[in-house]
Amino acid sequence: MTRVAIVGAGPAGIAAAGVLVTHGVAVTVVDEGRVAGGQIYRRPRAGMKLDIDTLLGSEATNYRNFHGTFNRIRDSIDYRPETLVWGIGGKRLHTLRAGAADAIAFDALILATGATDRVLPMSGWTLPGVFTLGGAQVLLKEHGCFIGRRIVFCGSSPLLYLAAKQYRAMGAPVIAVLDTTRFAAKVAAIPDLLKAPRNFVRGLGYMATLRRAGALIDHGIRLLAFEGAHGVEAVRFEDRRGNEAVLPCDAVAYGFGLKPETQLAELAGAKLRYDPVFRQWLPETDVDGRCGGNLYVAGDGATIGGAQAAAFAGDLAAYAVLEDFKLATSGIERRRARRNAARLGRFQRGLVRAFAWPTAAISELDDNVMVCRCEGITVGELRTSIRADFGPTEINRLKAITRCGMGRCQGRFCGLAAAELVADTLKVPLETVGHLRTQAPIKPIPLVISPAGSAAAVARGETSAPA
Repeated sequence: MTRVAIVGAGPAGIAAAGVLVTHGVAVTVVDEGRVAGGQIYRRPRAGMKLDIDTLLGSEATNYRNFHGTFNRIRDSIDYRPETLVWGIGGKRLHTLRAGAADAIAFDALILATGATDRVLPMSGWTLPGVFTLGGAQVLLKEHGCFIGRRIVFCGSSPLLYLAAKQYRAMGAPVIAVLDTTRFAAKVAAIPDLLKAPRNFVRGLGYMATLRRAGALIDHGIRLLAFEGAHGVEAVRFEDRRGNEAVLPCDAVAYGFGLKPETQLAELAGAKLRYDPVFRQWLPETDVDGRCGGNLYVAGDGATIGGAQAAAFAGDLAAYAVLEDFKLATSGIERRRARRNAARLGRFQRGLVRAFAWPTAAISELDDNVMVCRCEGITVGELRTSIRADFGPTEINRLKAITRCGMGRCQGRFCGLAAAELVADTLKVPLETVGHLRTQAPIKPIPLVISPAGSAAAVARGETSAPA
């Protein structure tokens, strides 16, 4: 029997598992999450009563449909929650759960690893009370907690208005939404945004809801700093007319779009290509998510598209597996999924224009701003290294010289910003700077692993002891 391993139990992973189970394929789903759902369909902690209809609004139906699908296939798959995949090699996933190591063999691998927030280092971003937009959503969705009592949402991301609307719906006081992209850019992106008209209208509804609630919404602003002595106390910014303002608050949620989690794809052999629209390096795939060597990627881990696009991408990856292993598949269903995935991909590229990465902000960063929090590396230290005689012109060389990206996050949060800084300092295209190469373990693991299930596995060569 064909063994398929799926990493990730969000919309893409569970959609792929549903298709494969229907065709009698043995499926193992490995996920870091406590329960299936990913970020968008994250479930509250057990025993916590959270009004999903109020929190999610029109998305509550999709939330219930997702969890209904998962419950239907739960007993037909080998589901492994709270399990970290820290490495891949020899058709095996190297995993860790509750201190015990394991190795999962597979014939085909579908990576549905999702994405994380893309952040811009700025003055005060390390202060207590400053959260990413995704982090703020986790606290609300899973734990029913607000990040503060006077919250400012800022940056440039589709999540900006969604997260603010969710907080407001649950009763949190949202002071302001400060958007760094000009409103004219959103107007220019309308032809692409209309490829998903319901999503477009829903986004407009978020803005209208926040305005009615009394939240300040300002487009085209320039974020200057998050300020405070022992925690964030204010956001300082320049409005679109060039006037500087200080907005008191006790919490900030900010971000500049999303970054696909491509580490496992690269370890598994996928080639990464530079995408000038997203300004990121993404796995090179065919239309169905194939990367070669029975490796497939789907969802936001391949390219940012949102929950609906991720589900269609999961279907396509599963259809590709069925085709490649000469199992039955439906051409009609595949064509429908391809059309929908392409349509939503066009919509997402419109969102990239409507919520742009602030390229000009990199050159304006003060030398004292921290870039790599893990290693404590500042903008000034990186610029000094880059400008030195025979200084680094490529991001991995910069990492070797300065240790930027060598800490616990392995460059997952500082790598893109550091690459932008190299390109800006040298005045070269971002593509020429390259991307941080991935190494195992992709996330921190303990140096000493509990004996249960691990010592024997290492002895058999099924996994390797972390160095």
